[in-house]
Amino acid sequence: MGMTKTAEDLRYPIGRFRAVMPITSELRSAAIDAIAGLPERMRAAVADLNDTQLDTPYRPEGWTIRQVVHHVADSHMNGLIRVKLALTEETPTIKPYDENAWALLADVQLRVDVSLGLSEGIHAGWAAVYRAMTVEEFERSFVHPEHGAQLTLDWHLQNYAWHSHHHLAHITELRRAKGW
Repeated sequence: MGMTKTAEDLRYPIGRFRAVMPITSELRSAAIDAIAGLPERMRAAVADLNDTQLDTPYRPEGWTIRQVVHHVADSHMNGLIRVKLALTEETPTIKPYDENAWALLADVQLRVDVSLGLSEGIHAGWAAVYRAMTVEEFERSFVHPEHGAQLTLDWHLQNYAWHSHHHLAHITELRRAKGW
């Protein structure tokens, strides 16, 4: 008999984010690979789910799988823009957004294919930018008003690699629990 998962386990199936600093080139490459490979892994994770399954929350009071897929496209679109801002401006202050409010907008009712396609384009461009960056460019930063901190692109890369694994695990863990 398996152990009952806590609300924290369901919300953070791979644990909470922790950056590794200083980062090694191996960790950086693995994080870029995680981001580059997410769209394919996400598409595979939802491939044969029907609308009822897609509209099932991954945890009590959590987002549905459909909302998670659309959220990842929204979040990673913002993530790519933040990288580009930090590479082209001196320590820009980025614009936060209310991800919970975005998860309630009309586009989250669309087919998941819409955001999967968007994610494919975003991640292809994002990986290309990351792979062309120098070590010095990974030290560039932006100011995140919600964190009240200046965050480096190395931190940002690790955060979004974690975010990729985190939301993919919401889907795969729900599928495992439900026997889908």
